[in-house]
Amino acid sequence: MHNRVADIEQVARRVADLVPEARVVVAHGQMDEGTLERVVYDFWERRSDVLVCTTIIESGIDMPTVNTLVVDRADLLGLGQLHQLRGRVGRGGQRAYAYLFHPPGRVLSEQAYERLRTIGEHTELGSGFKIAMRDLEIRGAGNLLGRNQSGHVAAVGYDLYVQLVAEAIGEATGVVRPELPTVSLDVPGDAHLPTTYVTAEDDRLDAYRRLARVTTLGELADVEAEWQDRFGPLPEPARILLALAELRVECLRCGVREIQVLPARGGIRRDAVARLSPLELALSAQVRLRRLHGEDAYEAGSRTVRVVLDRSDPSPRQLTELLRTLVPAA
Repeated sequence: MHNRVADIEQVARRVADLVPEARVVVAHGQMDEGTLERVVYDFWERRSDVLVCTTIIESGIDMPTVNTLVVDRADLLGLGQLHQLRGRVGRGGQRAYAYLFHPPGRVLSEQAYERLRTIGEHTELGSGFKIAMRDLEIRGAGNLLGRNQSGHVAAVGYDLYVQLVAEAIGEATGVVRPELPTVSLDVPGDAHLPTTYVTAEDDRLDAYRRLARVTTLGELADVEAEWQDRFGPLPEPARILLALAELRVECLRCGVREIQVLPARGGIRRDAVARLSPLELALSAQVRLRRLHGEDAYEAGSRTVRVVLDRSDPSPRQLTELLRTLVPAA
């Protein structure tokens, strides 16, 4: 299988030169429908031996007699594509082989490496679910509290299925389940669980999902204790991730639904401006906030707080302390 239509004929000629006795044919999406159908049908009927094609065979084509797949430039394909392509062979109960190639002299991107490693590790029957979960993590599921995962961040994969079933049961029985408010945190920081800290991908996803369900400081302390007990001392990215989770807990307590941290405009300092909303403040808290951060620090109409952050302090922890100062816990 080849990625580019432009030079697919050249690749087919090279295959024919390498194996002169093989009957080589070509298929791609730019061919007219009749020609494409005839080429694929002849290959299915074994009137040809090698089919050089694009990812057009990714799905919807069943060729149970094919036992070998060669994918060129596999580093350019997504994990779902690789899984579908690999499934084109071995469909007739016979042993099959899938070879995924990438240029030997080119450094793979981290995502390309993770995709190829994942497809190579999961070869057993029923591995599709694990591959899908791993694909979700590679494409951003690890960023549970950032802008890419705002909303019901706990609802991924199997958890989403369970949630939908629970909602359906609730509607049928008349029992309304309380819905957890969404919190969007756009806060800078390298917050994740490194693969060197939690090596097993299933463990990482489980850890992310449990952290996303945390709503109290007690639950957060339990998660931190479990991580240290299972995986050892926390690396800095994991500490920042827990700090973001702590900030989210405080947002839930105070009713804040969105926090954005943006670079300050003008000036030579590298301070950043944090915007928190909505936050209902008592008059005394408004006066104190304006005294410490300026007259523009609170907009009563939109219930929005704007403060300049101290660059010497990590922003998640600084924002958490700000919320606790403005809205002390009962």
